Amino acid sequence: MVHYFNNTGFLRWPLLFLLIIGLVIAIVKLWLLVRAKTNSKKFLKIILSTVEKDGIKKAIEICEKTRGPVSALFHAGLSKTNRGLEYAENAIENEAAIQMGLLEKSMVWLSTIISISPMLGFLGTVQGMILAFDQIARSNDIVPSEVAGGISVALLTTFMGLAIAIPMQFFYNWFVSIIDGIVIDMEDSSNQLVENLIEMNVLRKAEK
Repeated sequence: MVHYFNNTGFLRWPLLFLLIIGLVIAIVKLWLLVRAKTNSKKFLKIILSTVEKDGIKKAIEICEKTRGPVSALFHAGLSKTNRGLEYAENAIENEAAIQMGLLEKSMVWLSTIISISPMLGFLGTVQGMILAFDQIARSNDIVPSEVAGGISVALLTTFMGLAIAIPMQFFYNWFVSIIDGIVIDMEDSSNQLVENLIEMNVLRKAEK
């Protein structure tokens, strides 16, 4: 692999840089998404039970101690229960927009790496073919051993670009599916929270 890497041409360095950056982003993003996932149904039961037994303030304290976007939405909604249903729903919607931004953070860089890597690979292909034809022009004849170097650069650069883009595309699609699942969980949990608070007359009392 080291031999092939050294024969890739000068574009091996930007490609290597993209690979390292892509792996760092993928590892960090995976760690953040794993931390963002919570058992929302269990957490909702805890919050509702706390509201019923100990009041809103105690439930807010539990939300502050719990990580994840669902707890952030609950915290935003519970903090506005004293002002009524409309304020609570608006607070949840605003917090949902913030959490969406956090979940999608750095995804654009992963998408950029997926786009740029094959382009650099194809640029290396053009570079290698130029070297091959230049060698043919100097020799005034097609000598396989002399042309092979340029063709090798072309193929190796293309291979490296695609080898970077393919796993990054896998990570990107995987992260998108995880984010979609978290977003659906956020919407469902926040709706259930509001409905249960209304049934418990917490928000109705606040509106009067």
